[in-house]
Amino acid sequence: MTWNLWWRFGPWEERQRAILATLGELRPDVIGLQEVWAVGGRNLAGWLADELGMHWTWAASELPGPWRRRLPDSEPDRAVDVGNAVLSRWPLLDRAVLRLPAPVKRDDGRAALYALLDAPGGPVPFFTTHLNSDVPASALRVQQVRAIAEFIAERRAASSFPPVLTGDFNAWPDSDEMRLLGGVRTAAPVPGQILLDAWEYADPAQPSATWDAANPYVARTFSPTVRIDYIHVGHPGPRGLGHVRSVRRVGHGPVDGVWPSDHAGVLAELAGGEG
Repeated sequence: MTWNLWWRFGPWEERQRAILATLGELRPDVIGLQEVWAVGGRNLAGWLADELGMHWTWAASELPGPWRRRLPDSEPDRAVDVGNAVLSRWPLLDRAVLRLPAPVKRDDGRAALYALLDAPGGPVPFFTTHLNSDVPASALRVQQVRAIAEFIAERRAASSFPPVLTGDFNAWPDSDEMRLLGGVRTAAPVPGQILLDAWEYADPAQPSATWDAANPYVARTFSPTVRIDYIHVGHPGPRGLGHVRSVRRVGHGPVDGVWPSDHAGVLAELAGGEG
């Protein structure tokens, strides 16, 4: 699963409970999270992991200043951090962090986080990331996608399970950066490396937008409804290992009247190797 948790924006304490309720109902084996907060020894990912009985790791932004300047005046913890996290049903065998390229004026410390999961059928290389959100920054996101592709390529030999990349890419499905990442509609940044968009396996009639004006947090931005959150999976391994069995949108409605995030999440079921 992938989900952007909207950091400490909006009614974050009420949203935190709605996030936990959603994850508790879905019970995914592994989750890539973006816009996770941490402050004063507390970490949203750690709290979720404890409540759900999962393992976890996270990577904080090295430049939280631009994020902190966006906090409302009512926020009491001005030193709050932001970052990506991975929650896993299984122990973590390895981790690494890639700092994404960005020019100084657009740099807010975005990164890609890698976790090698000790799954029952063998290790699973899992990644989560959060690309630059500036609307006219497609060229920058192309650079970031290239860096992520190389980061994945350096670690794909760790397992016969295909790499799984999750995240908020802040990019439309037909954008240059998403076409480049897949390596199917244009030449791959790493020759021979294919990262299939799991949504290609969805029913075409199924709602796909993860940034949806039906969500009141999105409606107030006057942005179009579009899919910007993704799960990508490498080419299946032996006997269909890791192939996409199903995919759907999740977290796309209120819980007891509270919308958990401004983003919906994406949940995919991947084959464990039996075909």
